Amino acid sequence: MIDLPVTEAHLRTTLTAYLDEHPEEKPGLAPVLDLLDSGADLTVRDEFRGHATVGAILAGPDGRILHVHHLALDKWLLPGGHLESADETLLEAALRELAEETGIPADAVTAVSHLPVHIDVHPIPANNAKGEPDHQHIDFRFLFRTTADIGQLQTEEVTGAAWRDPDTVGDLTLRRRVAHALR
Repeated sequence: MIDLPVTEAHLRTTLTAYLDEHPEEKPGLAPVLDLLDSGADLTVRDEFRGHATVGAILAGPDGRILHVHHLALDKWLLPGGHLESADETLLEAALRELAEETGIPADAVTAVSHLPVHIDVHPIPANNAKGEPDHQHIDFRFLFRTTADIGQLQTEEVTGAAWRDPDTVGDLTLRRRVAHALR
């Protein structure tokens, strides 16, 4: 089997299906559609007007949400990261990032939906060490469930992991959507 990377068509299809469920977000995500319409390749990391990333919201059996301490940003965040060439879908990319960062195997995790629970566009500061200017991440966030516990952390990127109450999820829209989906 040949790996085919996430395509612009997959990004557009996912974004369109998401907006069908959340039409109130169209004004905020219109710049992403504009980038796609302009021919920008949002699957590559060096598209600094904005590129796709994935996030994984993992709920444990008690409803707490897994957070990781991100080394480069020195913050507690939800697992996630950039697309890789072997990722065929955004959902698979989110699952891969989750497994890499937390050591929780993919077969111990179940997706709540094939669509993102949230799409967030946020600024990323310049990183001179990587030669990256300020840029935007278009974060496709997927919700998963598990009964597994934290495994071997990816110490190059993550310095800790902890299960936290759902009300510690910083983004209010994401917090509400997660709570609704987990009911």
